[in-house]
Amino acid sequence: MKYTYLLIDVGAIAVPFLFSFHPKVQLYKKWLFVWAAIFLAAFPFVLWDSYFTEIGVWGFTEKYLIGTKLFGLPIEELLFFVCIPYACLFTYYCFRSLLGTDFRLSHESKITNIILAVILLLGAFFYDKLYTSWTAAGLTVFILIMKYVLKPGWLSLFYYSHMFLLIPFIIVNGILTGTGLDQPVVWYNDSENMTMRILTIPLEDIFYGMLMLMLNTFLFEFFMQKAGVGQQNEVIKINSFWDVVRF
Repeated sequence: MKYTYLLIDVGAIAVPFLFSFHPKVQLYKKWLFVWAAIFLAAFPFVLWDSYFTEIGVWGFTEKYLIGTKLFGLPIEELLFFVCIPYACLFTYYCFRSLLGTDFRLSHESKITNIILAVILLLGAFFYDKLYTSWTAAGLTVFILIMKYVLKPGWLSLFYYSHMFLLIPFIIVNGILTGTGLDQPVVWYNDSENMTMRILTIPLEDIFYGMLMLMLNTFLFEFFMQKAGVGQQNEVIKINSFWDVVRF
């Protein structure tokens, strides 16, 4: 029972990690970019998570945890910000390899505007709910920067791959929030969210997850571009983690 959250983390990363060595994927050759993106993206989310845990926006059921904590968070929660992004970047990279870096959705702008409209509406209507307002604000700002300032070529590919990730998201997050368990692994203070749920999953989790994964994708693509990785994924003069993150 106390290994429940840990097993969820391991289960989420196990298959993507193993298939990273598949000859048609070979994501392990891009691990410098993957791990740099994951660990840097985790930093703001760990701070956010730690603060919300401290003030009771959410919390964790002790019987599902091994008991080790860091930064006020269960070690399993910290691993969540490693295992889930890795699995998602693996999926994104598979689509990237299959569809190419020039893949574009014809309705990319409409999709972006719909997402913005929904989160702005929810954020404004539930402005007094910490989880809702913070998530809406963060995702709105980040999408606006991506779409109208940086204008990355990978946004369509992100939307497309993210659509497929919603299924494992519902499975993993469903278990974490109590689906099939007598108590949730992660509990939420409903006074700080919309109380709208997909099964046991707060609706905000969808937007929180999108923000986290979009940040990971941005950093992953940024580091590869900075390193000189082109269409054929050739790496130029990169030998260490510090070579990747150094500006």
